[in-house]
Amino acid sequence: MSDRTVLHVKGRVLVGPEDVRDELWVVDGRISYDRPAGARDIRTVVGWALPGLVDAHCHVGLDRHGPVPEDVAEKQALTDRDAGTLLIRDAGSPSDTRWIDDREDLPKIIRAGRHIARTRRYIRNYAWEIEPEDLVAYVAQEARRGDGWVKLVGDWIDRDLGDLSACWPREAVEAAIAEAHRLGARVTAHCFSEDSLRDLVEAGIDCIEHATGLTEDLVPLFAERGVAIVPTLVNIATFPQLADGGEARFPRWSAHMRRLHERRYDTVRGAYDAGIPVFVGTDAGGGLAHGLAAAEVGELVTVGIPPVEALAAGTWTARAWLGRPGLDEGAPADLVVYDEDPRADVRVLASPRRVVLNGRVVG
Repeated sequence: MSDRTVLHVKGRVLVGPEDVRDELWVVDGRISYDRPAGARDIRTVVGWALPGLVDAHCHVGLDRHGPVPEDVAEKQALTDRDAGTLLIRDAGSPSDTRWIDDREDLPKIIRAGRHIARTRRYIRNYAWEIEPEDLVAYVAQEARRGDGWVKLVGDWIDRDLGDLSACWPREAVEAAIAEAHRLGARVTAHCFSEDSLRDLVEAGIDCIEHATGLTEDLVPLFAERGVAIVPTLVNIATFPQLADGGEARFPRWSAHMRRLHERRYDTVRGAYDAGIPVFVGTDAGGGLAHGLAAAEVGELVTVGIPPVEALAAGTWTARAWLGRPGLDEGAPADLVVYDEDPRADVRVLASPRRVVLNGRVVG
């Protein structure tokens, strides 16, 4: 497909859950709903078209041991792309992946900089490990390096306690979140447990990752403040294995992780029912494979979220939340085409017919 080729997508174009059109055109990499005059070199793709999927919690350039070489990061990004994920919020990475921005064949990435964690309270080689008195300075640093997001580690195992506990005192997160907001960045935090949530939300945080510790008494606070959650249920599925591995040294932590896993669906359903925004994220790039956004949408349906709403959490509403366009007039043509209507059965998402990125068919 040359740069002069016009792409014609026809069938059913899902601009929104109810905004369904018969066709769109791609000219110079951008979407148009008007047939271009004089177009001769036309390639036609037929099917059900969606905006490119969104993985709002992904780590390109990272594996279970830390940063990876560029060729490995490239394979991670290509795996996501070929599965239909064309927009990634990279929720923390020690790797510099800015080179990806120059590649029109790789997904677009919104970076949150590098994780910021308490000393010896996170996975080795992942985060800046600091003490509370340095939190504001490191948040400011990552706010300037990222693309409008900063990532904190809100809780982790305290080896002396033998269980999960909050990493930061209230006054530290209040000052740090205020500084991020002053610099125009939103803040999210890794949180498995219950202990850290109230302080973070009352301090003004914008999003919580995983949110397995969300309890009934905290749900109204999240809803009132409009704090989103990204449950990463495909990752939470690994909690029993993690608990088994830590049983001998940290039995309290292991039991806690099993409890969080057992109530994971009830936790997310309670959040959704209360009006808390829920978005698709996989946590790929640590110990988890890339390309699992479709599986996470399926998990949200298992929770009890209506299929169209689960689909929106990884497409239309996710893009709006992140400030990126969908299938809008003049927007970059980032879309995925399927054989059947994904609103009727989200399992369709696992088998894209065509992937179009920046107006070019790449898969």
